[in-house]
Amino acid sequence: MSAKILVIEDEERIRQFLQRGLSYEGYEVESASDGLEGLERARSETPDLVLLDVMLPSMDGLDVCRQLRLESEIPILMLTAKEAIEDRVAGLDAGADDYLVKPFSFDELLARVRALLRRSQPSTPEIYRFADLELDTGTRQGRRGDYTFDLTAKEYELLELFMRNPRRILTREVIYDRVWGYDFGGESNIIEVYVRYLRQKTEANDMSRLIYTVRGIGYVLREA
Repeated sequence: MSAKILVIEDEERIRQFLQRGLSYEGYEVESASDGLEGLERARSETPDLVLLDVMLPSMDGLDVCRQLRLESEIPILMLTAKEAIEDRVAGLDAGADDYLVKPFSFDELLARVRALLRRSQPSTPEIYRFADLELDTGTRQGRRGDYTFDLTAKEYELLELFMRNPRRILTREVIYDRVWGYDFGGESNIIEVYVRYLRQKTEANDMSRLIYTVRGIGYVLREA
């Protein structure tokens, strides 16, 4: 079955362009022209991926993204005319999985859509273990002792990268490449933001730290 994509975009020209192009590529495409309608469609039609504009009437894209992320792990690719690093960080911080600045190449959009859909496809479940930390690739949940915690898509990818490389220092460049797939530039603090999220979850209930900062280089998963 083809993947179902929901396009939430208020500019009719872009919305129709995306509908035609994605349909031609074999995707099942639904659309909405404002934030509230898009949120309701995402809830009722359970798409496999959402293309979400930031500037929307009735409810802006960042609020739609935050609400969707509270309710599901559906992949979200945000579209916007804003290209400042802080705007990209705001979108990803709201729970988006990727970010594309207008005007964009349709081929690049397709590549990012395919990448997000691949990441969300189920595979043979594995359980990674380090010290008392476990990561279940089937449920995409983490566990320390009797404490189980949920992860957003990007939190999961970042923690999986650490769990695949225990005790190895991961540079910021490697993390950008493996988790986000492109560089945000030296001024972005997106890695720090997501490391903080992971620490809040893995260190809950006064548990010991496992993700350490290597100043000036990156991060490492290791015992105290």
